[in-house]
Amino acid sequence: MLLGNIRPTAPDVLRRSQSTVSDTTHLVRPPACDGLGMYSLNGIGISATAENAYLALVEGGPMAPTELASTLRVTSHAISTAVGELTGLGLVESEGARLVARPPRAALDAVVGSRAKELAVLRDGIEELSRFWRDHHVEGATYIEIARTQAARSAVVRRLYDEATEQLRCLTIGFTGRSAKPNMMAPGCREALTRGVKASVVYGAHVLRDKPAREAVQSSIDLGERARVCPDVPLNMGICDDRFALVCPPASDWGRRHHIVVQRSDLLESLIGVFESFWQFAVPLPVAVETADDIGRASTEETRQLLTYLSGGLTDESIARELGVSERTVARRITRLQQMLGARTRFQLGVQASRRGWL
Repeated sequence: MLLGNIRPTAPDVLRRSQSTVSDTTHLVRPPACDGLGMYSLNGIGISATAENAYLALVEGGPMAPTELASTLRVTSHAISTAVGELTGLGLVESEGARLVARPPRAALDAVVGSRAKELAVLRDGIEELSRFWRDHHVEGATYIEIARTQAARSAVVRRLYDEATEQLRCLTIGFTGRSAKPNMMAPGCREALTRGVKASVVYGAHVLRDKPAREAVQSSIDLGERARVCPDVPLNMGICDDRFALVCPPASDWGRRHHIVVQRSDLLESLIGVFESFWQFAVPLPVAVETADDIGRASTEETRQLLTYLSGGLTDESIARELGVSERTVARRITRLQQMLGARTRFQLGVQASRRGWL
């Protein structure tokens, strides 16, 4: 069913009636109801006059419309409109010349049920409209969507984190190009980690070459993220559960960068495989200090930091500055560790140290 076939329901009528309520400038709220707040009925779209009329009838008992108008200090027309709203919802009935408030639960449960059905129809309409769009506008694979505008890119990144319920798997090279932005947590990332989503992230080495980036990574680790580093991450990619992936190919101009959404498909399975390959190859970043016995004369903490910085691709100069020692001391410690572990390259040193539990 297309969106155009959705019929107006009680809430639609309710909203239209709300817009007609007038002359409520001097509206008086029943004193005993001040603690309830305006959200009590306003949250379902009912007007302030109708809300206060219902509360006044609950507090003061049955009243004639003229008495109710006097109590609230509004015109008879305003009361008539408000009573129409309340009667339509089943919250007020007429008994002779008086208005009587009815218990709210049954009436409002019906409103909730009506809105639930309305949302279900809307979801069906969205699916049907999406298929209609793909049939007429998309060439090639229908499981691929491209976000071309800044607003669309921001929305799909937020969706990646907001919709995750079990796990997030990400590759990240960080921001590149002339329009590079400061390193920080992506919008929604902190919230996802806080609500218990398991996050596994492989960072490109250059993300860890500046202190703000490392601090952002450490903040994520502190919230439960499992982080690893690899020297050759080719693109930014996030996988939300096993439902869809967001692929962000690098571009020299940030404003022209496109984000690609890949829905369930063989391509999505392949992207999951790509992530798992990088994850197996990458070197873990530590959550906390580990113990190590035969690491030489350097302290466990300093050696752990040295290996972490080395895995992140920092230069000897940067490592020396972070540790507060000379470059010669850094080079000497690295050489000694390579000899101990039989590593020919510095990256192999990081891998070997990780396998031995030193990271």
